Amino acid sequence: MRAIPQAITPMASLMKSPFRWMLILAACCMASSVAVAVEKIQVTASFSILGDLVRVVGAERVSVTTLVGPDEDAHVFEPKPADAKRILASALLVTNGLGFEPWMKRLVASSGYKGTVLEASNGITARKMPAEGGSGAMETDPHAWQDPANVIFYVHNIAVALSKLDAKGADAYQRNADAYVKELQVMDAWAKVQLNAIPLQKRKVITSHDAFGYFAAHYGVTILAPQGISTEMEPSAKDVAKLIRQIQQEKIKAVFLENMSNPKLIGQIAKDTGVTLGPALFVDALSKESVEGSTYLKLMRHNVSSLVPGMAKN
Repeated sequence: MRAIPQAITPMASLMKSPFRWMLILAACCMASSVAVAVEKIQVTASFSILGDLVRVVGAERVSVTTLVGPDEDAHVFEPKPADAKRILASALLVTNGLGFEPWMKRLVASSGYKGTVLEASNGITARKMPAEGGSGAMETDPHAWQDPANVIFYVHNIAVALSKLDAKGADAYQRNADAYVKELQVMDAWAKVQLNAIPLQKRKVITSHDAFGYFAAHYGVTILAPQGISTEMEPSAKDVAKLIRQIQQEKIKAVFLENMSNPKLIGQIAKDTGVTLGPALFVDALSKESVEGSTYLKLMRHNVSSLVPGMAKN
């Protein structure tokens, strides 16, 4: 008798065709990728340094946008209607707090945002700094990220906020945060070795505005705040003259300005004092991708590597 052929189901037919089976696998992978992309948590960070920290903790589970980008100055930032739209599209808004973003409350109110707002600096011990204008008054220093020990608080707060929005990712956020804290500690230990190699009396620096208070306290550096120079306004001839006199009186060779500073000011100071200005420091903003300060860890390593040889000349 002739054998009766067995019916072949469509799936069995596909299984017998390696090419068709590969197509099915590819389709499944594509569908999975699309699903992951759709499920990403939309996060808006107030400025580039916070954006970097959120990306590290959130990794592939988040999509991050920043209001104040690389090489931009949060002190003089003016929100646009598009920024309100960015916030409204977000499940989480991450700010620095401590008065760093004076425009944020107005922006959130005008946007009608009802989502989660995180002040990443929650839990740190804030420092005071002289108020601009030379009045002698003191105000809260918002530049807490200049001390890597404070960034551990930032990272922890971000991990907690993301976990509340995405409980399934809680373990991943904690792992990412823990791994990054170890990187922070390695960088911090390296920085202390570099800076401690400079005698204490030489650890003096003049910078373009008083934003290194936390850095100075953590690493034992004296920051001579320039007199009258602000990132919020064009410096007057009188302001520049004060800074030049200060450089000459203190006999400081370690003079640095920021990546957001006025290049005309840099040129005038170098010409009038004879000092060689060090590389631009990254303080309130990351650099663009092609430059040394494109992440927080790179920013810190660049700043320390720039400051040490400058202070050695004092």
